[in-house]
Amino acid sequence: EARLVVSGGGLVQPGGSLRLSCVASGFAVGATGITWVRQAAGKGLEWVSSILKDGEKTYGESVHGRFTISRDNAENTVYLELNSLKTEDTAIYYCARGSYIGCSGSSCPAPTGRDQGTQVTVSS
Repeated sequence: EARLVVSGGGLVQPGGSLRLSCVASGFAVGATGITWVRQAAGKGLEWVSSILKDGEKTYGESVHGRFTISRDNAENTVYLELNSLKTEDTAIYYCARGSYIGCSGSSCPAPTGRDQGTQVTVSS
């Protein structure tokens, strides 16, 4: 059974950094794309970043230059490094199998009941 488990969130001050992990089981992350999306309280899903099967990396405009996506095939894990965090980055972050570049709202992969995500809170 394919599954993704996300971890690494927390409370951080503006300007700080975090590294999120998306650990896959039941399939190989190197054989598909992986997408990170986030959802702030009261708002719809927002595309953050995707890494494609061929390793190409893409980022949403609001995080470009601050976030970095990477993949470790041996660990079957995709990482999202968050730097220069802003209060507007506060959200629950999820990862999903597939390439949902530029998705927004209902076009983004909706978290299921098993997708806990990880809370990132940026606050002073």
